[in-house]
Amino acid sequence: MLLEVRRKVYMRSVSGVFARWRWILVWFTQVLFYGLPWLNWNGRQAVLFDLAARKFHIFGLILYPQDFIYLTGLLIISAMSLFLFTTVAGRLWCGYACPQTVYTEIFMWIERRIEGDRARRMKLDAAGFSSRKLRLKVAKHAAWIAVALWTGLTFVGYFTPIRSMLGQLFSLSLGPWQTFWILFYGFATYGNAGFLREQVCKYMCPYARFQGVMFDRDTWIITYDPGRGEPRGARSRKSGSAGKGDCVDCSLCVQVCPTGIDIRDGQQYECIGCAACIDACDQVMQKVGSPQGLIRYDTLNGMEQGWSRAQLWRRVFRPRVLVYSVILLSVTGILFGHILTRTPVKVDVMRDRGALSREVKNGVIENVYQVMLINSAEFERSFDLSVQGLPGMRIDSERRVTVPGASNRVVAVRVRSEPDSGETGSNPVQFVVRAADDPTVVQTAKTSFFLPEQIQ
Repeated sequence: MLLEVRRKVYMRSVSGVFARWRWILVWFTQVLFYGLPWLNWNGRQAVLFDLAARKFHIFGLILYPQDFIYLTGLLIISAMSLFLFTTVAGRLWCGYACPQTVYTEIFMWIERRIEGDRARRMKLDAAGFSSRKLRLKVAKHAAWIAVALWTGLTFVGYFTPIRSMLGQLFSLSLGPWQTFWILFYGFATYGNAGFLREQVCKYMCPYARFQGVMFDRDTWIITYDPGRGEPRGARSRKSGSAGKGDCVDCSLCVQVCPTGIDIRDGQQYECIGCAACIDACDQVMQKVGSPQGLIRYDTLNGMEQGWSRAQLWRRVFRPRVLVYSVILLSVTGILFGHILTRTPVKVDVMRDRGALSREVKNGVIENVYQVMLINSAEFERSFDLSVQGLPGMRIDSERRVTVPGASNRVVAVRVRSEPDSGETGSNPVQFVVRAADDPTVVQTAKTSFFLPEQIQ
């Protein structure tokens, strides 16, 4: 068969150190995701990617399409972080912070609260139709849909002011764009976290396929110790272990796995590194009186050679890790350093397309430009315009321009120069824009000044 028929995974609930960390990350990411759109900053939404106005507000930082380079930097940082974390400790992102993992945890918590734990859910699904089964299924899906729609609303709230959008929703006046994306993102959340679950990780996510390239024999991954666990099998209180390994073959490590794999079969690309099997196995080992760590975070070299924790930690700082770390720190430093020192004004100069130049009174040559001033500060500011590049050139129009906060303004600027001030044709010049209230806030923009050929 080309495609394996899906066997539904009934994940058993588990508690322990790694389960607590997983829920800490669930709470952290979702408080951040659901809460940020409701924060205010200087009378506006603190985080808003306003596509219509082509402005991105991130607290006190205002970005424009001209700041696209920052997005490139963030993507590089994200990629390097993913490479670094994966090289050091496997699929940490997948197991603890990936949206698919986070929302699957939330949806499974709802499922357990309504339908019960693993055994009850299996029994309910196997049972025939009944009013109780219908009631439980309807309640579960209603809760899932409510969470999914609120997630979709929150997502769109990063691109449209969420308070006004909520008012439009209650008044049934929501626009088609917002309606489509709320339903689309809500449906994706509902389908991925409620139904597809491990199928997204196994077949849809490309990370599962290329993760092996980033692993090496010194990567900390979830491993089963066969030397200690085999031969596996149940044991009685009278006979004790009877020559068997520490693994009692309880299959709890399989029952708690969100992708339904058996970690005892060795390394598998389906493993998302959530460490649920470690929590389950440690509890069993504690009950049977065996040392914990039959399933643990370890490296292939460490497992084979019996390395101590100190030896494992020394191998963390290997060349690949150091290269990723240097690149990550360098790009992060450059990006945030540039953001902190960026000039809060941008200038874009466009020549008048109607004519290259024209002759005015006394034979003076005039070029006309459209100058766009973008004020990145959140308060109104005045800017003084000047031009330099040719002897005696000057601006013969408004020299001081006032621009509202977090806005832009386009002004027509007439620049004049003597006909013999430069070479015939295009001459490089530049506009200088300086804040009237702070001379250190200055920006320049290069352009050209055209001088026609003089007729004798």
